[in-house]
Amino acid sequence: MNQDNKVEIVQAMQDYIKKNIAISNFSLKAMYEHIGYSERHAKRLFCELLHMTPNEYVRRTMLTSSTKKLLETEDSIVDIALDTNYETHEGYTRAFKKSFQIGPAEYRKSPRAIPLFVQYPVSSYHAYLNHKERLEMDKNTMICTVTPVEKPKRKLIILRSASAHDYWSFCEENGCDWEGILNSIPEKTDTAAIVELPEFLVKEGTTSTAAGVEVPFSYNTAIPEKYEIIEIDSGIMLYFKSEPFEDEKDFGIAIDCVFKAYETYNPTELGYSYENGAIPKFNYGAFPETGAKLAIPVKKI
Repeated sequence: MNQDNKVEIVQAMQDYIKKNIAISNFSLKAMYEHIGYSERHAKRLFCELLHMTPNEYVRRTMLTSSTKKLLETEDSIVDIALDTNYETHEGYTRAFKKSFQIGPAEYRKSPRAIPLFVQYPVSSYHAYLNHKERLEMDKNTMICTVTPVEKPKRKLIILRSASAHDYWSFCEENGCDWEGILNSIPEKTDTAAIVELPEFLVKEGTTSTAAGVEVPFSYNTAIPEKYEIIEIDSGIMLYFKSEPFEDEKDFGIAIDCVFKAYETYNPTELGYSYENGAIPKFNYGAFPETGAKLAIPVKKI
């Protein structure tokens, strides 16, 4: 079995879990039957490509889903534990604390940044590694909108890198927990992004590439270990946004769409010019529900 076949099988399992995990009679046995492979073979492929068992993947996914219920509902912790497939409050609390270094009751009372689990599609990374997702404008076209937004003075929580130059190299250097950690911050004003820092914000021994999330200027809550917080001046950001997409494998097309728009768009059509060196640039990635998004600083002319 070649690598493409392995990726296709594991992606099918990820898709099945994402679609069916909230169903009351969800089971991994049904998933194995659905994809047409034995449990032993399916588990081996899953572990080979995702470095965890299907059971661990489901457990981490459900625990992460439960954090939303803790913050957005008044359901009892016992009920949330049962919904998360734990038979007891104690079992759920132990698992929650092991994953997030904080108990569910304390997290509900005082939310803080925690490493939420992100279900990264295996097919996306595989396609990146094999350079198969370059956009061919004559074959694949996506609509990209361009919108200027005035942003107030604010703060940016960042994790720096020593050698990264883009999203994938950042994850290869630092792992991908940063996305779950930053997106768990309740005060965030947008989703986590890969950030290109202007030169004056780059520290010796690091690159201009960092992971970050914007928070209000009034933010004064503790930040995770190894992260730091910097201030960003007010200014205008030009948002390049693709349309949503259905197939997870089309994330590369969406990313290429917004980068192509940024490279070719003339901001003077809206009365702006690019503002290089003052405010970070943001790459928010691409997700089926929202599409891809970039934010580039500009100034009025």
